[in-house]
Amino acid sequence: MAIGPRLELRQSAALVITPQLRQAIKLLQLSNLDLATFVSEELERNPLLERDEGSEAVARERPAPDQREPLPSAETDAATLVRSEMLPAPDATPLDAEPAETYDAGSVADGVGQWAPGRDGTFDPDERGIENVAEGPQNLREHLSEQLRFAFARPADRLIGAHLIALLDPAGRLSVDPASLATALGASFAEVERVRAGMLQFDPVGCFARTLAECLAAQLAERDRLDPAMRALLDHLDLLARREMRQLMAICGVDAEDLAEMITELRRLDPKPGTRFDAAPLAPLVPDILMHPDGAGGFRLELNPETLPRVLVNHGYHARISSSLHGPERSFLSERLAAANWLVRSLEQRATTILRVSTEIVRRQTGFFRHGVAHLRPLILREVAEAVELHESTVSRVTVNKYIATPRGIFELKYFFTVAIGGPGGQTHSAEAVRSRIRALVNEEPPEAVLSDDAIAAALKSEGVDIARRTVAKYREALRIPGSQQRRREKEVPG
Repeated sequence: MAIGPRLELRQSAALVITPQLRQAIKLLQLSNLDLATFVSEELERNPLLERDEGSEAVARERPAPDQREPLPSAETDAATLVRSEMLPAPDATPLDAEPAETYDAGSVADGVGQWAPGRDGTFDPDERGIENVAEGPQNLREHLSEQLRFAFARPADRLIGAHLIALLDPAGRLSVDPASLATALGASFAEVERVRAGMLQFDPVGCFARTLAECLAAQLAERDRLDPAMRALLDHLDLLARREMRQLMAICGVDAEDLAEMITELRRLDPKPGTRFDAAPLAPLVPDILMHPDGAGGFRLELNPETLPRVLVNHGYHARISSSLHGPERSFLSERLAAANWLVRSLEQRATTILRVSTEIVRRQTGFFRHGVAHLRPLILREVAEAVELHESTVSRVTVNKYIATPRGIFELKYFFTVAIGGPGGQTHSAEAVRSRIRALVNEEPPEAVLSDDAIAAALKSEGVDIARRTVAKYREALRIPGSQQRRREKEVPG
């Protein structure tokens, strides 16, 4: 056999992921809010893309749920989510116009000493007073610094207090040893402790404490509730964490009813008083899919129009300038047109896929929406993928970071996929439904007969759920339910 260079033609099949396909996969796993950010970036890069402002205005003026017309089908709704063409208004500013090429004769003053236009576009003076300007929220350090200026007259005390404020952690706790702070400032330990003791009563009360017990003691002292029994309870918070109620009653010298009142008093306190100022507000959970009863015993689904970005391709602008361009400029415009058309098609395909998968999930979990978590069925990705004729990875991308607003609340689509737990006769139960049943059994147990994990497993087996004791323990710990001994000690104290 001769050895030498030669040319051969071969045919082979291979999966090639193009940049456009990567973009479609990326869009599929984004939530509506993340998708809006991505579309905003594309609008800045592509001059042929425009935001569909008319559709957004219609979405903002949607009627109340009881005044809406019947919702369109999933296919029709998905097809109308994205429009591909819209001509600009005749008097609109050309998209290729630079800001420096436009001039507004009323935007600047012609001479020295003339008024600039106000916020309403006129040259009238602004009559608003300073009392009409909203003040920004104060942070913790600003709030404490204002109180420091009035609390101490000596400059040395104010200097110590300013250093203490600077050393606070976000919870309002002081993590630095006052002795080391006194050495760094050249002051005595007694002076630092005197200033810190005065600042413990600043609002919010409990800041500048070094321990949790000291923080709670300051708040109890401010309420005139720091008696010897409460001091003894604060000195043994470790026993309270372990629910050693009998030992605490002996240490504090109180009975079960008084101890329950003391524990209730502690629960009303704030262990992290500084977080009420600097804590960032929780972002509201915005659903991607809306679910409504259809009036005939079923449900209708639609994508949330308030967060769904809508874009269109400006073919009119492309037609006006394409004939006057040549060479690289014409190639760039063609690439931008292809990218814009691909984005529009990807958005439409994404909307259709999400609605198909969501509809199948709702169809299979109808019992949950009608009767509650006890009727949640076991469900895996493969079952939904086979029903909607998609790959499992596609269904997985659709359900990640997507939330659906239902009559029972807002849930992530991943919530409806749970493993199956066997039962007699081939019957299966959802793991989430079993966890809900474990929580119900614990909540219903009497104080004199606290259920162990073995007892819970036996109760579930009597209901047709074949579950082991270690699985019950795992689910109980996931639900943050303490063990039987700890629950028994808790229920020994009334209230």
